[in-house]
Amino acid sequence: MLSTLNVHPGAKHPVCLARIEEVYLMFLSLAQKRRSIRRYLEKPVETEKIESLVEAALRAPSSRGFNPWEFVVVTDRGLLEKLSKSKPHGASFIKDAAMGIVVCADPEKCDVWIEDASIASIYIHLAAESMELGSCWIQIRERMHDREKSAEQYIRELLDIPENLKIESMIAVGYPAEKKSGHPKKDLQFEKVHYNGFGKSF
Repeated sequence: MLSTLNVHPGAKHPVCLARIEEVYLMFLSLAQKRRSIRRYLEKPVETEKIESLVEAALRAPSSRGFNPWEFVVVTDRGLLEKLSKSKPHGASFIKDAAMGIVVCADPEKCDVWIEDASIASIYIHLAAESMELGSCWIQIRERMHDREKSAEQYIRELLDIPENLKIESMIAVGYPAEKKSGHPKKDLQFEKVHYNGFGKSF
């Protein structure tokens, strides 16, 4: 495993190496287990866990440290019901989630706000998995509420989000009412990984 981390055995104290390996395995385990969950138990997420999700989002890296994102945490059942109608497909399940986090960003603060907001969204997913919560991404940017109004504008009006902010996604979060196994390693698309040049097998 240490060779995987590219750490020379004599480079650090064995205790430090053991800690590095422990952290690596913790992250890898989250990545291996995490699946998108769309069915939730009727159970609220504890305040401490909500605070941890928020902290994870705020610790997400951003380009040049500009931190263009803003987050709207929604636990109100009525609002979750309305958010579930933000677009015709792919959002309905948030009405049954214990909470949702709307991920926004200010394009004036950073030209790669989409990437920054996406990274923060993934941090929320991984934090949720670490606390045995289920989560699922709901795409909002470039999606329509109906023929005349975008999903973004619908949510903006519902949650009083300022016009200068763009909405990238909503993350539905709750205790899972379904179990999904992680994807087997043998099913991963290693053929899409290239080594020292495109077309050279990894």
